[in-house]
Amino acid sequence: MTDVSLRLLVIKTHDVPKVVAFYQLLGLNFAAEQHGKGPLHYSAPLGNGIFEIYPLSSEQRSDCTTRLGFAVADPDATVASTDDYGGRVIKPGRDTPWGYMALVSDPDGRTVEIYRA
Repeated sequence: MTDVSLRLLVIKTHDVPKVVAFYQLLGLNFAAEQHGKGPLHYSAPLGNGIFEIYPLSSEQRSDCTTRLGFAVADPDATVASTDDYGGRVIKPGRDTPWGYMALVSDPDGRTVEIYRA
C-alpha cells in the first residue's frame, strides 16, 4: 500500500480578503505570495501541505461543492464568530460518530466542518 498525503489544496474566490479572514479565524496563518507574473494569492501551511486562496477572474464562478474539514482548539468559539467573518452557521456543534463537529459555510458558500482538535 502506498502512503498518500494531501500536499496542496487551492480554493478560488472573487473576494480574497474576506475568504482569507474567514480561514484565519480557524487559526491559519497566511502569507501573500506571487510567483512570476501569476496572481497575488495567499498561502498557509496546513499539516504537511499548503492551503492556498487564489483570485477568480470575473467570468469564473466559485466552486461551492468543495467541502472542507478542520480541527480547531475551540470549535464553539470559532463557530460563534463565523457570522462576523462572512460565513454562516449550518449546524451548531454536537457529538457525532467522528467526534465533536459543527457545520458552517465560508463566505463563498463552501461547507466547512469544524472539529474539536
